[in-house]
Amino acid sequence: MNDLLKFITCGSVDDGKSTLIGHMLYDAKLIFLDQKQALELDSKVGSRSGAIDYSLLLDGLMAEREQGITIDVAYRYFTTEHRSFIVADTPGHEEYTKNMAVGASFADLAIILVDMTQGILTQTRRHARICALMGIHYFCFAVNKMDLLQYRQKEYLRIEKEIKKLAIDLELDNVTIIPVSATEGDNITYLSDNMAWYQGRTLLDYLETIDIKNAEDVNDFVMPIQRVCRPNHAFRGFEGQVETGNIRIGEEVMVLPSRETAHIKDILVAGEEKENAGAGMPVTVTLDREIDASRGCVIAKEKNLTIGNLFTAQILWMDDEVLTEGKGFILKLGTKEIPAFIIEIKYKIDINSGEQLASKKLYKNEIAVCNISTAQPIVYMNFEKCRPMGSFILIDRISDMTSACGVIMHPLRRADNVVFQETDITRKMRSVRMNQNPITIWFTGLSGAGKSTIANALEQRLFSEGRYTMLLDGDNVRMGLNKNLGFEPEDRIENIRRVAEVSRLMNDAGLIVLTAFISPYERDRENAREIIGKDNFVEIYISTPLEVCMKRDVKGLYKKANNKEIPNFTGVSGVYEKPVNPDIMLNTEGSSVDACVNRIMEYLWKR
Repeated sequence: MNDLLKFITCGSVDDGKSTLIGHMLYDAKLIFLDQKQALELDSKVGSRSGAIDYSLLLDGLMAEREQGITIDVAYRYFTTEHRSFIVADTPGHEEYTKNMAVGASFADLAIILVDMTQGILTQTRRHARICALMGIHYFCFAVNKMDLLQYRQKEYLRIEKEIKKLAIDLELDNVTIIPVSATEGDNITYLSDNMAWYQGRTLLDYLETIDIKNAEDVNDFVMPIQRVCRPNHAFRGFEGQVETGNIRIGEEVMVLPSRETAHIKDILVAGEEKENAGAGMPVTVTLDREIDASRGCVIAKEKNLTIGNLFTAQILWMDDEVLTEGKGFILKLGTKEIPAFIIEIKYKIDINSGEQLASKKLYKNEIAVCNISTAQPIVYMNFEKCRPMGSFILIDRISDMTSACGVIMHPLRRADNVVFQETDITRKMRSVRMNQNPITIWFTGLSGAGKSTIANALEQRLFSEGRYTMLLDGDNVRMGLNKNLGFEPEDRIENIRRVAEVSRLMNDAGLIVLTAFISPYERDRENAREIIGKDNFVEIYISTPLEVCMKRDVKGLYKKANNKEIPNFTGVSGVYEKPVNPDIMLNTEGSSVDACVNRIMEYLWKR
């Protein structure tokens, strides 16, 4: 049995999660005297007519107390004679599903509340699926509010039948069902006389005696490198937390992804030398030979770790914006952060039925299976075999907020079949031969702003100076390479991604590339910058006002858009996100083409 049990309480709104844990702490005398007195005093002006409101022990935010709901995750640490516990009391409202997922990510066991008067709701199913997604294998369904139905066994058996069916549908392991009353305390710390027909254990007894076995317990040593410690020339240590397994001085390990091997020379824990270290311990290790490794690399004995950049994952989408194929993010797995793209949404999962539904879009709180590509190979493992190396989050590049969390199911077979082929003639050699620095000059702005005109004039200037160039114009590319794409958000994302990939290849050929695309979304331009390379990307924002662009209307597009003949037209029915920090900003309303080109040339020469 583990000395520490980490568990989560979850379920739908007002199922009694906070009240349940609060009553457990109160009855088991696991709170301080001042907390007890404060609880009794606060309850006098609460919503229970002076009776103790046990939820106040966990709902600390003013908004939570006013509304009687949990909004943020509340963590509680407590210890009984038999065990230590960390509980995450999570919100039940659909709006705060992200907070619930955060709580589930750390837990070994889930207590899922079910309201006797409501039965199993959509949010109950969603939380159960999220818990399973996060790798929780132990579930306790607490059937609450038995007091409201006079503790009738017949009503309980009906709900119990629903729960057992849910457990089968979701393939949940180690399921226990306990009838309780969170407000009255029945079956929480003592067996209730009101339910003499129940012959099982109390909730606290269940928590104190359940034996949790993790898959990580049988895994070999794995430690992602968090930091390289180099206080002087004589010491080079690799710092991180041991995620799984054990390590001893003298044992051979492999540094991934380089696959170089070495032996453990020293192990330091909190500055003290140790002979060995185990899972959960923060350590500093030194090796018997110099190996090039940095943050994001992994030191391991585990043979089943995969190195690749294509894999299938199940994700929970938590962003307000719709997820479409081709969107780029920063993927964080272990200590590694790397650009990544959703290359395909294979299907989403119906919360109620579990049915696999074909979809190319994902909305907030939906769960889906996707194929993901990372910019470079990363070290990972199947989530079922190793939670720390198989779970990740996707971070929005613009807002820096967490957009999704996910678990890796398996690598894509094509990842093993496609290997980057190094060529004898390199990009640097082509650049030297052409006597130029191959970069991509990315023009963005509204239709009619002057992007193509300035790009064309700039290419003429560069060509006249003996430079080797290629101009990619939005209309020209859509007539060939991207003729199969429309103007929906997902099509625009893929349009820009393809252009960025082509630009990078042309840069590798030694060419200076000029692109003239509206590219209305900041995220897409950031994705293009990542693909091409930050040092090779010059963003030029043609900031000509919409009114001027509409007066020009050289293609007659604004007229059609205003007549609703063209849907999703940028500037009219579609949004344009202005660049946050472009390298150059030009307004063609009051500047000649030559003046704009001269300014760009001055920037390029300085660069």
